[in-house]
Amino acid sequence: MKKLLSEIRACEVCKVHLPLGPRPIVACHPDAKIIIIGQAPGTKVHETGVPWDDPSGRQLRKWLGVSDEVFYDETKIALVPMGFCYPGKGKGGDLPPRTECAPLWHQQLWDAMPNLEFIILIGTYAQKYYLKKEMEKNLTETVKAYQKYAPKYFPLPHPSPRNRFWLTKNPWFEKEVVTELQKRTSTCL
Repeated sequence: MKKLLSEIRACEVCKVHLPLGPRPIVACHPDAKIIIIGQAPGTKVHETGVPWDDPSGRQLRKWLGVSDEVFYDETKIALVPMGFCYPGKGKGGDLPPRTECAPLWHQQLWDAMPNLEFIILIGTYAQKYYLKKEMEKNLTETVKAYQKYAPKYFPLPHPSPRNRFWLTKNPWFEKEVVTELQKRTSTCL
């Protein structure tokens, strides 16, 4: 695992496309039972090098019902994005994650983590990549059908503060889905 993580952190495959240059962000350990697959690091995470070190990460830890200490314990929770580097700014926020990363690195990471029990898919990019044709017509319907993907996968919306309107419009999410997410998370820890 150490060699693989060193290779990932030294990756420059798409450096010409990255406005801030390459800085792959990933946190894994062979003993991890939970893996969180997000989109791509934002500018703050690019700066600090700490995954989910931003308001989205704070919201995600609330949804999971875990402390910072547990969340950042790589032996418990692996943190892997679809795109390992900050992709740049677009019209409505950050650009989509670079498409090179997941096919290049994900399977190698999974092979090095034999104890994985629970895969949390955050956002449409992760859900499309892993659920493929099993995904519902959109993110809302996919998250609503979370039980369909159990026990392996658990789809979530992105915990970004930009999604506050989505959360307001879908009160069932925090009442039902977050409650089940916390149960599943505590069972794996």
